[in-house]
Amino acid sequence: MEPLQKHVRQPSEVDIPFPRRICYIHHAMDDRKIFVNNLSEALPYLQAFRGKTLVIKYGGAAMVQEEARDAFIQDIVLLRTVGIKPVVVHGGGPMITEMLKKVGKTTEFIEGLRVTDRETVDITEMVLAGVLNKGIVAAINRAGGLAVGISGKDGNLVEAVKHQPSRPGKDDSEIIEKLDIGYVGEVKKINPGVLTSLDEAGFVPVVAPLGVGSEGETYNINADTVAGALAGALKAEKLILMTDTPGILRDPKDSASLISQIDFDEVTELTQRGVIAGGMIPKTLACLDALENGCRTCHIIDGRIPHSALLEIFSKEGIGTLIKGR
Repeated sequence: MEPLQKHVRQPSEVDIPFPRRICYIHHAMDDRKIFVNNLSEALPYLQAFRGKTLVIKYGGAAMVQEEARDAFIQDIVLLRTVGIKPVVVHGGGPMITEMLKKVGKTTEFIEGLRVTDRETVDITEMVLAGVLNKGIVAAINRAGGLAVGISGKDGNLVEAVKHQPSRPGKDDSEIIEKLDIGYVGEVKKINPGVLTSLDEAGFVPVVAPLGVGSEGETYNINADTVAGALAGALKAEKLILMTDTPGILRDPKDSASLISQIDFDEVTELTQRGVIAGGMIPKTLACLDALENGCRTCHIIDGRIPHSALLEIFSKEGIGTLIKGR
């Protein structure tokens, strides 16, 4: 018979007095209850959105702040794991500017828009479809997902035409000047077949916002615009635009003035009144385009908050601005 072994108490058993251990257990139980309650609250949303497509525009601080970036990657993997089908469209303007500086390329702006010549659009494609796109794909795959990176040129996903903004004259009788800012594009047509194929194969598509012209030329397109066009073409359940603001604000200087819900016509009214202005305009235009073409709801949320997409999708209150159709 083997001799009885003397039990050696572990540090955790010796160092923590009994009342403190009871307190620790209660705190742990409270944390578990909160987790279970939150999971229970998410259940109807999980059921409602299973099998549905969500188009998510990923950009701004969420791409550079480590905590927000890691949380976003986890969110994408979780969504696909529970049967929801995310399509990611990413931006990358600051990274393009940084790369242009590195190669000694001067950036020129006309009426607030970057002039994009042949060399600039080549660098833009390298950054968007190369470094950034493949970095996001690799991060999703490392986290346990299956992602494939493409640009709007692949499979003719995004057919584009040159964007020619107008410079208004001094009065109504003056001819409005059309500006040539190079290879900056507008969406002409979406051919979603490549996205459908990737979805059926179980992949998360990660899309760089580039379009292809009739002669095969590359156009750089606003990522919000591309996301809105894809959401409409896919008849997505939701379009989610991640920004560096809480959402649509009645007073841009007051984050407490967040508009939690708004409809199509109210967006148009607030734009005409100048409440929606600046960088928020292309975001709301993308939402209106998506809604007009079959997307059910749109959300503008603060991407600086970790797990902001899940908070908007799976909670009653949400955290940003919900835009509904007519």
